[in-house]
Amino acid sequence: MNKSKKEERRLGEIAEHVEGVLVGDPSIKIKGVAGIEDAQTGDLTFLANPKYAGFLETSSASAVIVGRETKTEGIKISLIKHPNPYLAFAKAVELFFETKRTYPEAVHPTAVLGEEVRVERGVYVGPNAVVEKGAWLKRGSTILAGSFIGTNSTVGENSFLYPNVTIREDVEIGNDVIIHSGTVIGSDGFGYAKEKGVHHKIPQVGGVRIEEGVEIGANVTIDRAVLGVTRIGRGTKIDNLVQIGHNVDIGENCIIVAQVGIGGSTKVGNDSILAGQVGLVGHIKIGNRVVIGAQSGVTKDIPDDSTVFGYPAREIHKTKRIEAHLSRMDLYVERLKELEKMLKEMKNPSH
Repeated sequence: MNKSKKEERRLGEIAEHVEGVLVGDPSIKIKGVAGIEDAQTGDLTFLANPKYAGFLETSSASAVIVGRETKTEGIKISLIKHPNPYLAFAKAVELFFETKRTYPEAVHPTAVLGEEVRVERGVYVGPNAVVEKGAWLKRGSTILAGSFIGTNSTVGENSFLYPNVTIREDVEIGNDVIIHSGTVIGSDGFGYAKEKGVHHKIPQVGGVRIEEGVEIGANVTIDRAVLGVTRIGRGTKIDNLVQIGHNVDIGENCIIVAQVGIGGSTKVGNDSILAGQVGLVGHIKIGNRVVIGAQSGVTKDIPDDSTVFGYPAREIHKTKRIEAHLSRMDLYVERLKELEKMLKEMKNPSH
């Protein structure tokens, strides 16, 4: 990524760009962006969590992006009010930095293209990349150094593959997809049939479909289907080091955080969140708008609009009650010992 800095901007221009409401001087010159604790004069920062509102009185920043409902009485610093400060700050960053490097339309001399490869306008293929027979690189896609595109696979329009990405055969990558280094899409699913003590490999002959607007982090593995497809739905974002098994179906606009593991043939509904190190067994169904807390182990179906946590994962309020009781286990044990002693004395009054 090219992080070269752009020229300074006036605060009024920034407020207009992020579609926020300016409370302050529109002529203030902003030279850059920074975190609220590190910001200095000339910097723009943001405050997304109201519990950190105290920083508004101590920050040296020239301006702060805040929530629409943030109380600002007595605050002297210039503000941009926005319903989603984090998103507004992201848009502001784009005014000061090149957030995505662009490449020319070219195929590097060291790249290897197989027979019948289709390369549309605006495609860049980097050094030592390999594109096998029948693959299709659609308009504006970027394949960086050392990446591999297998037979009959497709990379959609304006999709961006960082170095050393592996796309196996019969994989469909949609438009505007970002895939980070080290990720492997279309590796064989983990399927074996045991006979007389020997594990026999089950052929994995399906494919993978990554839909529009998906972003996949570094060192993610997404297995191909046994039959049919493993699917990642439109707009879903996947963090680093995630394992997705064969025939898994992930819905649209999901968030899957680092080190999640999803067993084969599991289905995850739309707009669901799987926090870090969540584990899902195979062949279960997770509903729409489900939130699964970090390090939870999910062994059964979860209905729509649920928030679960723990191992095994339960409705979060129930899990919290159980954890509260477990934290007092020593006290309960002592009470049981006292009760046992009292019962013994009642049975043997002479003692």
